[in-house]
Amino acid sequence: MVATGSSQIEFLESLVTAPDIAWGQVELFHLDEYIGLSGDHPASFQHYIRERILARVPIGRAWLLDGAADPEEECKRVGEAITAAPVDVAFAGIGENGHLAFNDPPADFETEEPFIVVELAERGRLQQVREGWFASIEEVPCTAISMSIGQILKARAILCLVSGARKAEAVKLCLDGDIGPTAPASALRLHQNATVFLDREAAALLQSA
Repeated sequence: MVATGSSQIEFLESLVTAPDIAWGQVELFHLDEYIGLSGDHPASFQHYIRERILARVPIGRAWLLDGAADPEEECKRVGEAITAAPVDVAFAGIGENGHLAFNDPPADFETEEPFIVVELAERGRLQQVREGWFASIEEVPCTAISMSIGQILKARAILCLVSGARKAEAVKLCLDGDIGPTAPASALRLHQNATVFLDREAAALLQSA
């Protein structure tokens, strides 16, 4: 399960250039996608994955979310595929508002559906503008398909990468605060094999930093 975004770029570059990975045996899913963006839109996560992974290594099979398709049907199509077998590893990040995938606060911690349609919070949409994916907030879609919290936690291992001072408040909220829907990425603390990698700026507000 692949995360997208600025914090993942360096990690994914290291991954696709690593030796001796049997890419042909890999089945890939991604965490989320904007509703209303086609796969060739530069800000779509399908485009991100094609450019940074699929064009670089021979993935066995990739289940790419189609933001231009019917959202409910897309949730069903990819949801059935991801529940067919256990997921070995999930890559994730933490948003400026604490979101995990596109599960903005208050996130649904109860749903059993693997993929859900979500409304995007304004702060998360502004993050996309600040990171340069869109020119203005008016261009950022208001809805998305997201892997659910419950489905993310079903992965056997989770690797979460977070960087930058803008994430420090969210990191503190999710790692030092209460576990619950108002801090979606706090759900990572419920997993027995989740590792969070922080740079100094992202970790600056933690009690142990």
